[in-house]
Amino acid sequence: MKVALSEFVTLDGVSQGPGSPDEDSTDGFTRGGWLVPHMDATFVRRASAWLGLADGLLLGRRTYEAFARDWPKITDPADPFAGRMNTLPKYVVSNTLTEGTWHPTTVLAGDPVQTVADLKARPGRELQIHGSSRLADSLLSAGLVDTLRLVVAPVVVRSGRRLLNAQGTPNGLRLVRHEATPAGLLLLEYETTGQALRGRYEGVAAFT
Repeated sequence: MKVALSEFVTLDGVSQGPGSPDEDSTDGFTRGGWLVPHMDATFVRRASAWLGLADGLLLGRRTYEAFARDWPKITDPADPFAGRMNTLPKYVVSNTLTEGTWHPTTVLAGDPVQTVADLKARPGRELQIHGSSRLADSLLSAGLVDTLRLVVAPVVVRSGRRLLNAQGTPNGLRLVRHEATPAGLLLLEYETTGQALRGRYEGVAAFT
């Protein structure tokens, strides 16, 4: 399977609490809900199409527990996401969780990079990471992410947990699709190309 990362981020790279003020108040974060004012039909259509490519969900423990709390409560058959989110196989990377409550769930204990690499080797379409920024960043740095999909909201929040931190291996990306929604969201899809290469832009000095 390919590993695909779907993430909501602000212009300053924050991924924490996009859905509501109380979604994730870790470390005193109080500026959640920044994505909601910009959601529109174009975003919903594209996000639904992305989810339709999934053969499984790959989640960190924190995101898994939040999703397991909230998604089973959404039972409206017209909801474009709930039916698939609730029925897809879930794989949660955790050495503290022993079993899942959001079925079907498999707990992946041990070294996260190795367990995900083993899972990635199975046949299938996409294993999708949603949220789970710490897990996503570590897997991207380890070279296990094939596709990166960002929904960038036109807002700067200036606090909160960011998707990418300053540690880890540099990554190269190739933009394969981009779209702006009427409400101002940028929908960006990248393929990973391996480690970023040193010296690639050595000729830039000649133009400065």
